Amino acid sequence: MNFNTFFLRSFRVLLFPFALLYGLLLRVRNLMYDNEWLKSTSFNIPIIGVGNLSVGGTGKSPMVDYLAGHLKKQYRIGTISRGYKRRSKGYLLADNSTTAVEIGDEPMQFHLRHPDISVAVGEERIVAVPQLLYDRPETEVIILDDAFQHRAIKPGYNIILTDHRNLYTRDFYLPTGDLRDNISSASRADIIIVTKCPPDLGSQERDELIREIAPLPGQKIFFTSITYGRLYHIVNQSPCSISRQAEVLLVCGIANPTPLTTYIEEQCSSYDAMFFNDHHIFSIDDLRDMQIRFEKLKGPDKIIITTEKDAVRLVKYRQELRDLPFYVLPISVSFLFGAEQEFQTLISNFIRDFSKQQSVLKP
Repeated sequence: MNFNTFFLRSFRVLLFPFALLYGLLLRVRNLMYDNEWLKSTSFNIPIIGVGNLSVGGTGKSPMVDYLAGHLKKQYRIGTISRGYKRRSKGYLLADNSTTAVEIGDEPMQFHLRHPDISVAVGEERIVAVPQLLYDRPETEVIILDDAFQHRAIKPGYNIILTDHRNLYTRDFYLPTGDLRDNISSASRADIIIVTKCPPDLGSQERDELIREIAPLPGQKIFFTSITYGRLYHIVNQSPCSISRQAEVLLVCGIANPTPLTTYIEEQCSSYDAMFFNDHHIFSIDDLRDMQIRFEKLKGPDKIIITTEKDAVRLVKYRQELRDLPFYVLPISVSFLFGAEQEFQTLISNFIRDFSKQQSVLKP
């Protein structure tokens, strides 16, 4: 369980009865879908669901980004997300004028990184899928972001992620733990990915984790780590490298900043950090606080670093940020143990086999 402080841990343990009730309600709901008392809808297009069993911080967005970047080389791709904390409602398809306020920070990341794919948001995916296909009938593959619990839709292929530091097998139900689904729901996954692993994860630990997760026959387990890219300026996109002598102000509003702070600590002489809630909407007062904290850094070589997810919510202040050494740190997914090709082959085989099956079913 991902407890941050002793106080929070103690408080969450006191909520154990509510966690038991929540777990029971989840079991009833899943049982109703498993027995088809509640209906799940399938579509005649390959749909890949990317989700998790726990709240936040497992790396869903980097995985959706990876899949979109890989699959768009061969297919016309669409992504559908909920658009958490956006200030709009219902279905919305991103275009050239779209902002993070309208569709949310993570879909905005997909839209900026992949302007050649269709990026849509919608709370009800069962409504959003046909609407996206109506708007973009050329779409060949849809990636559903964070829709594992949205059982009204039955994706053709399910990928679930679990954080190396907080495996779902060691967790408990909300609000005592971080689980938002029954552990048994992992049986619906085709692929399980252990994310945010140390890059030097050994084969012995890998085998121990596989035994703990205990995949079902046919399920595949992969292990990934985070790779950090080269810094670029938030406004003019100019590249930058972190000096070993640099002092860094880290501005971060993500669910699990631990891997990021570990990386920053290894790259520079010292750093200060301003942590915000996940999906935080930055205000002009926040920006002023950043400037004050930055000015307090004493060294001559000092910069501000933020994540790509935070950057899409900060770039609205481009005038104020233009002259600051304010840089964005991109991340990507790296597969460990040379397994990337196997992962790509499994995805490609699903799409190929699904398309063949649909062509046979057509009159």
